[in-house]
Parts: sequence; structure tokens; C-alpha cells
Amino acid sequence: MSLARNGPIVVTGAAGFIGFHVASRLLHLGVEVVGVDNFTPYYDPRLKEARFARLCAEPGFIPLRMDLADQAGVKSLFSDFRPSHFVHLAAQAGVRYSLLDPHAYVQSNIVAFLNVLEGCRHVGVSHLVYASSSSVYGANRTIPFSEHHGADHPVSFYAATKRSNEFMAHSYSHLFGLPATGLRFFTVYGPWGRPDMAVYIFTRAIIEGKTIEVANAGRVWRDFTYVDDIVEGVVRTLASPPGADPIWDAYAADPATSSAPHRVYNIGNDRPEEINRLISIIETTVGRRALRKDVPLPPGDVLETRADVSDLRNAVGFTPATALEDGVQRFVEWYRDFHGIDAEARTQQQTLLHV
Repeated sequence: MSLARNGPIVVTGAAGFIGFHVASRLLHLGVEVVGVDNFTPYYDPRLKEARFARLCAEPGFIPLRMDLADQAGVKSLFSDFRPSHFVHLAAQAGVRYSLLDPHAYVQSNIVAFLNVLEGCRHVGVSHLVYASSSSVYGANRTIPFSEHHGADHPVSFYAATKRSNEFMAHSYSHLFGLPATGLRFFTVYGPWGRPDMAVYIFTRAIIEGKTIEVANAGRVWRDFTYVDDIVEGVVRTLASPPGADPIWDAYAADPATSSAPHRVYNIGNDRPEEINRLISIIETTVGRRALRKDVPLPPGDVLETRADVSDLRNAVGFTPATALEDGVQRFVEWYRDFHGIDAEARTQQQTLLHV
């Protein structure tokens, strides 16, 4: 797997969950990485600082704290570093939070992305890979979700902004020949994960003996995807810039004349798991039973996600495959280490499981 070395690779959201792991992988491949983040307090910034500190200790990492919604700042980023490739993972995440602060999503997901597109266009970036989301499928009821299906009815504002990113990227690809690939991530989890995600929330509550809220009595299915699988897909995709994209050409007024070098791929485990099973695996791994409270499915959420990953497999020869049991065990081990849960506390938890 090779990447052109005519400039560094920029990774935005480098202090975030996926961005941290992608930047780390690229550094281990010997690539110079400019890591960009603005450390928004959407969740505890100390976790972001801890991730960033590990990256800063790696040779070849160039840290840059900035807001990508700052047009002048982004222009300087491109002129100063002239990156060969660009991995845009910075975004305001979260379906539920978009009900509370939609303006944050416009600034982080729309304005910032436009600034990135402009920079990539003018510098001539070889390939822009950007984060989309499985949330774009919204009201689509055809399972598994496929890039060949419509995604025109998002049921959350977060999803609407990510779908907008896909249209924006396609327009820049069509107008300016910018090679760009959007990756629709499906429920990513793993070490250094976000505290607002289910695996983290449930693990923390079960370890602390607190009640977890379980939507729809746990009869909800998610295509949980381990972060190492996501990183492998990102890096392989980054090394394989697109030509004309038949998926998007199908929507063009005249497909025969469309030649936008843009594509969209799902990255998911292709095996949805019921939330009840996730909880059971965490209980076994942690050694303590969960205290549960059933709640309705929140607005903007859907009952099931499942990725059709055949296009990704055909394009880059990779399919995510980490079993949920293995991924949860690795996450719990990281959680205990990061939060300083010692061996004595673990033994007590294992005892409680059998009481």
C-alpha cells in the first residue's frame, strides 16, 4: 500500500476518535501527518488532549490547533503545507445533539467542509477522503443499506449535513476534477472511543453499577464496526483515488457525459447485532450485570443499520470482520487501563456477576 510522498497528509479531527487512529496508522507507515483539531467541548476535552499527546510524541507528526470554519486559517493551512492527500474526519458528531444545537452542525459540517473543498481544489490535492455516515440512509427501509439505494430522506439534522457533504464533494469533483471519496461509517467503536457512543456509555455504567437506558427494550440492531477495520478501509481507500463513478453517474442528467472522480462507500461489519447482545457481551467482559431502564427510541434514531460492503470489497479488497466479542474485550481493556481500574476492582466485579 503506497501513498505519494510529494507532500504531507492532513488528517482533520486528529484529536477525535477515528482521526486519532487514522493519523497513528499513517505515521506508522512512515508518512508525515499534519493533524488538525479545534478541541470542541462536545465531550470531555481531556480525552482529546490525551489522544493528541500520543500523536505529538510520534516522529513525523505536525500538530495544528485550528477551527476549519475559519476561512483564512484553512487557506493558510493549504498554502503552508500543500498536502498531497487530505483525510477530513473533523465534524460535529451525534444524532441526538443535533436536536439541541443545529448551528454547531452548520459551522462544523457545512462551512468547514466548504473551506476544505476550496483548499483541495486550489492546491490540487491528489485525493480527498472524507467522513460521511450511515445516518444518511435515514428513512430508507431496504436492508442492507447500499450505496446504490436512495439516501434522500434523512431523519436527523446531523444526517442531513453529512448527506450535504456528499453532494458538495460530488459538485467539486464534477466541476474541478477533484478526486474525492466519501465513507459512510457504521457505528464505530473501540479503544479511545467517544463517550457518547453506546459501547462506552454501557461499559462505564455497568462498571460503576449505574442504570443504563435501553431503547425499545434493546430490540435495536446496529452494524458495530471495530475501529481498526475502519482505519484499514480509510487507508486503503486513500491510496486508491477514483475515476468516474457509476454510482453517482446514475443520478446525473446525462450519465454518458458525467466524469466526476467521486465515489461513496459503506464501511460496516455487514453483520448487525442486537443491542441486547451487546449488553450481554459487556456484562460478561466486565463481570457485572447491567441495571436497565427501558426507554422509547429517541427521535432521529432508526431501528436497524446494516452495510452492504460489496463495493468497498471490490474496490480495495477489504471487508471489516472483527467480531463484536473481540472488539468489546479490547475496548474494555483500554477503558480499565485509561481510567485506572485496578485488578482488585476487576475481581470484585467478576464476583458480582455470579451473585
